[in-house]
Amino acid sequence: MNKGAISQFIEKYYLHFNAAALVDAAKDYEKQLEGGSKMLVSLAGAMSTAELGKIFAEMIRQDKVQIVSCTGANLEEDVMNLVAHSHYKRVPNYRDLTPKEEWELLEGGLNRVTDTCIPEEEAFRRIQEHIFKIWKEADDKGERYLPHEFLYKLLLSGVLEEYYEIDLKDSWMYAAAEKNLPMVVPGWEDSTLGNIFASYVIKGELKASTMKSGIEYMTFLADWYTENSKNGIGFFQIGGGIAGDFPICVVPMLYQDLERTDTPFWSYFCQISDSTTSYGSYSGAVPNEKITWGKLDINTPKHIIESDATIVAPLIFAYLLDM
Repeated sequence: MNKGAISQFIEKYYLHFNAAALVDAAKDYEKQLEGGSKMLVSLAGAMSTAELGKIFAEMIRQDKVQIVSCTGANLEEDVMNLVAHSHYKRVPNYRDLTPKEEWELLEGGLNRVTDTCIPEEEAFRRIQEHIFKIWKEADDKGERYLPHEFLYKLLLSGVLEEYYEIDLKDSWMYAAAEKNLPMVVPGWEDSTLGNIFASYVIKGELKASTMKSGIEYMTFLADWYTENSKNGIGFFQIGGGIAGDFPICVVPMLYQDLERTDTPFWSYFCQISDSTTSYGSYSGAVPNEKITWGKLDINTPKHIIESDATIVAPLIFAYLLDM
């Protein structure tokens, strides 16, 4: 297939160092899909608030990603951007803010993520009313779901439509919900909605067991990996942390703990990270370290792009979408 202008620009000018690593990673990602492999994409950091959904949603629609692992923040912040985008505030001079100015943002109901403030009332509280009803309905029926399944129900129910402030095609969560895309959300309890859910449990309005746990995410992932790894499953990691560490561990768990010795290693690995390799950091670990943990094979294509994911990820996705 003919590549578009962005892809041609990348191939012509991105020839060395991190630029070349970007091209190599994109081409190997493409080879994986062409060979029938599936791809897991993990989202750490604040990629949803960075509006990665503008291009990631199309990746989902075009079947360039088959499963997502993300933090609870990325799960909810894409939905928050969908319903409260006009109330977000840019703070270009964020590096110069004083503690007093930060406090003034708090008093104004603005939670800052680098240069972008998420509006408390319009984002969190607008969702809270509706998601609580869905949580409560399941709780009353004795039903249990995973965190992302509740948000899929919320998006597909249509109750948020009156609040939409961006084009639905730019919401990766809506694209995922439409496809019922498999997902794992490790450490969901760390998110704002996780905190809100916990508050209802403390007040006795919901049972903690209504929300399925991280262990249940891992057992789901174990089954999914086993059923889908015939032609390989690649791992494309944006950032570091639990969004990447949790799902990549399913392979050594299957191989070592369940003693399923025919479990294939991840067939591709790429990480976009600005973490430096030092001091025991998982986010900064070079891919070869994962060989010693039984996650990657000697011959697994391995890429690390030391750069800003908000710059790199859209370029790689544009290449894969033939833009």
